[in-house]
This record gives sequence, structure tokens and C-alpha cells, in this order.
Amino acid sequence: MRLRAVVVDDDDLIRSTLSSVMENRGYKVIASSEPLFCPVYLNRKCPCLPHQTCCDILITDINMPNMTGLEFIENQIKNDCKIPNIAIMSGNWKYTDRERTESLGCRIIVKPFGLDEIGQWLDE
Repeated sequence: MRLRAVVVDDDDLIRSTLSSVMENRGYKVIASSEPLFCPVYLNRKCPCLPHQTCCDILITDINMPNMTGLEFIENQIKNDCKIPNIAIMSGNWKYTDRERTESLGCRIIVKPFGLDEIGQWLDE
């Protein structure tokens, strides 16, 4: 079974680059320009079976239109969505956002980043 990845970023270049990196690694990728357009965004309980994950990897920008990446992640967790590997990206981390990200167990990625950093995270 192919691993499933979700990439959410309003920057077209970052979104397409990350999607390409993951597709080249064999992932099935769902990419979205903002959380509200993302197919895994749910305003109800997660439809996945209790033993299933919604996706294997989720990487999102923190600052996007209509909803931040942190709000998106918190919504998914609140609705019992199971995503084992989450990373949040930002080029301007606020202390409170870093704390919230860490408390959710998410990987912090500082923009600009190298593709080797993303590759290392995926390898882990």
C-alpha cells in the first residue's frame, strides 16, 4: 500500500515542490492551497475506521487564508482524525505558535528550508 501524504500551502511553488518530492518517493499526494479546500478537512467526525489513519504524512504552512495550519491540525485532532506524522512550516515562528506546535507533537520546519531537511523527516 502506498503511503498517503497531504500538503497544504498557499504558496504554489512550495506546494508543488513538496508534492513532487513526495510523489518521487512513491507517496500518493493530495495537495491543497488552503485547509478549507483540502479533502481531508472535516467539520464532522473522521469517517476513517478506528484502526485506519486518514493519511500518513501531513505538512502544512502555518499562515494561510481563512484558517491557520495550527487551527487546521487542531480541528483534525478534535474530530478524531488520525495522522501519525505532521509538520508545520513557517518563516516567522512566534513563541506561542512554536509552543502549540510542539504540544501537538508536530515537527517544526523553518522556512526557507532545504529539500534535504524534508527528506530526512520523511526518512524518519
